[in-house]
Amino acid sequence: MFKGSITALITPFTQDGAIDEKAFQSFVDWQLKQGTTGVVPVGTTGESPTLSHAEHHRVVELALEVAKGRGPVIAGTGSNSTAEAVSLTRHAQNAGADAALVVTPYYNKPTQKGLYAHFKAVHDATDIPIIIYNIPGRSIVDMNVDTMAQLAKLPRIVGVKDATSDLERPALTRLAAGVDFCQLSGEDGTIVPFLAQGGHGCISVTSNIAPKLCADLHAAWAAGNISKVQELNYRLMPVHKAMFCESSPGPVKYAAELLGLCGSHMRLPMVEIAEESKRKVEAALKNAGILGQ
Repeated sequence: MFKGSITALITPFTQDGAIDEKAFQSFVDWQLKQGTTGVVPVGTTGESPTLSHAEHHRVVELALEVAKGRGPVIAGTGSNSTAEAVSLTRHAQNAGADAALVVTPYYNKPTQKGLYAHFKAVHDATDIPIIIYNIPGRSIVDMNVDTMAQLAKLPRIVGVKDATSDLERPALTRLAAGVDFCQLSGEDGTIVPFLAQGGHGCISVTSNIAPKLCADLHAAWAAGNISKVQELNYRLMPVHKAMFCESSPGPVKYAAELLGLCGSHMRLPMVEIAEESKRKVEAALKNAGILGQ
C-alpha cells in the first residue's frame, strides 16, 4: 500500500536546458529527510512531455540511486501511445522502481473500452505494480468508477492517482474496487476530504517545497489528531492555490528557486511565470512560514 505524502518531483534543469543531475539527487535526498513517504519522478510535474526517452530513463535511475530502500519510487511511465507506455514501464520495472504511474491517454480521447484495453496491455506486458493516473483536466478523458473497478481485478493494477477533484469518487471507488485498492489524491487542496472519503495519501505538487508540513499533515491524520490536521490544512491551503496560479510546474519551480533548492528553468513550451504570479508565490510561502519574512 502506498500512502502518506508522496512528491510529484520537479526536474531541475541547468540554464542551458540540460538535466541538473546533482541538484535533482540532492533534492530527492532532502525530500526523504523531510519526511516524504515516496517520490514520483518524471510525472507531469517533472516535465516528462519534454524529456527524451534517454532523459526519462536517466531521471528514474537517478531517483532510484537516492531513494531505493528509503521510500517507494513510483516512476511516471504514461503515454498516449500504448506501445510507448509499455516501453517506459518496462524500463521502470528493469531499473527497480516500486511501481509505475500510468496516465490515461491524452488527446486520443479513448472510450472506456479503450481505456481498459490500454491499461490491460501495459499490465500484461510488464511485471510491476501500476497506479492509474486519472486527470481529466489535462487528458480530457475521465476513467469512470466501473472501468476502474474492472481494472482493479487485474493483479498488478493496485491503485489510482485521482485528480478529478470529485469528492464522491474516493468513496464510490472504495465501494467498487475494495479497501485494498490504493487511492492517492492528485489535488493538494482536496487532500483532507479525500482522506475522509477513503483515500490513503496524496501525490503532491506542494510537497516539493513544503515536504515536512505535508508529511506532518498525513502523520496527524494517521494519528487521529484532527485539530492538527485542520491547522496544517489551513496553513497550506494558500500555498496549494499559489502553486497553480499558472500552469504547473511554473509556480512550484519558482518557489523551489526562492528556497535555494534548484533553478526555475523550464523547457518550452513552459516559460517563466509572470511577475504578478511570482508575487503570489512569494507571499504564500512567507505567510505559511516556508520562506523567511
